[in-house]
Amino acid sequence: MEEVVKKRPIIAGRERGPGPGRYVLPPTVGYINHDITKPSSPAYTFHSRMSSAMVSVDSSPGPRYHIDANITRFGRGGTPSYSMLGRGKRLGQLFQTPGPGAYSPEKAPPLNSHRRQPSYTIAGRTRYRSVDAVPAPNRYTLPNLLGSHVPHKPSSASYSFSSRRNVGAPVEDLSMTPGPGRYDRTDPNLYLHRQPSFSMQSRTKRPSYSSVVPGPGTHSPEKFQMHLRRPPSFTLGVRHSEFVTPLVVDVID
Repeated sequence: MEEVVKKRPIIAGRERGPGPGRYVLPPTVGYINHDITKPSSPAYTFHSRMSSAMVSVDSSPGPRYHIDANITRFGRGGTPSYSMLGRGKRLGQLFQTPGPGAYSPEKAPPLNSHRRQPSYTIAGRTRYRSVDAVPAPNRYTLPNLLGSHVPHKPSSASYSFSSRRNVGAPVEDLSMTPGPGRYDRTDPNLYLHRQPSFSMQSRTKRPSYSSVVPGPGTHSPEKFQMHLRRPPSFTLGVRHSEFVTPLVVDVID
C-alpha cells in the first residue's frame, strides 16, 4: 500500500535561503568597482612627500614678479586712457587758412543737375543832355477813377439831375405836388430772394353723424397678426363618452 503524502501550504518561515549579507552590491564610493548605474565624482590622489634634497636643487625665483592689476588673461582691462602730445611747430607762411569771405559759392557751376536762378545786372546811369526833353515829375497824371469814362476799370451806374422847370412846375401850382401815397413801393421779391408764400384753404365741411361711426372699442388690434410670426396652434377634438356603443359592422370572411 502506497503512502499518501499530505501537501501542506508553503510557509516563508520554513524556507531557508541566503541572508541579506549574502548579496554584494557594487559600491558607490571611490572609483574601484564603482556602480555603473550611479554617477561618480572626480577622484584625486595625494602625492607623496618630496625629499628635502629637492629644496637645494630647485633654484626657481620666489613670488617677486609684479603684475599689473589691469592685466587679465583676456588682455588689458579697465577704462581707456589718453595722453596729450606737445603743441606742433607752426609752419609759418607756408599755408594760410582762408576766411569765410574767401569763398564764392555763387560763382561755382551748378552741380547735381541743379537749376540756377536768372541773374541780372544794372547798368550805370546815362548822362542827360541839355537838348533832351525830359519831363518834370508833375507832368505825369493818372487817369481819373471816378465816372464811366475809364476803359480798364469797372464803374458803378451814374445818374444825372436835370434842371428845375419853372413853367408848369409844382412850384407854381402846389396842387400838382404828389403826396406820400402817390409813390408805389417796389416789391422786395424783385431785387431780393423771394420769400416762401403760403395760401390758406377754405374750411372743410363738418361731417354729419348720421352715418355709423365705429368707436374705439370696436377695433381689435391684438387680433391682427398678419405682419407678425405666429407660433404653431393646435386644436383638441371632441370628447367621446365611454358609454356610447361602438359601431359594429358585420365582417364577411
